[in-house]
Amino acid sequence: MDGWIIAMMLGASTLLGAFGLWGLLWGIRSGQFDDHQKFLDGAQFDSEEALNDAVNMERKKAKVLKEKKEREVGYAPPD
Repeated sequence: MDGWIIAMMLGASTLLGAFGLWGLLWGIRSGQFDDHQKFLDGAQFDSEEALNDAVNMERKKAKVLKEKKEREVGYAPPD
């Protein structure tokens, strides 16, 4: 490859990276990523049945992880 092609590719990638960084910083400063009401609205508009299902799923997950840890405690690879 010629040197000017590499220089052009480096310049273009640097420019695109700078635009991306500028866009990210602009979004953070202007509050584009802030959503304080998201979780409150999600819980407010969920039905009682959906919330109970979520709690039951978390309990099952904790139970499975606990059982997995208990099985791994006594595990020893065969000789």
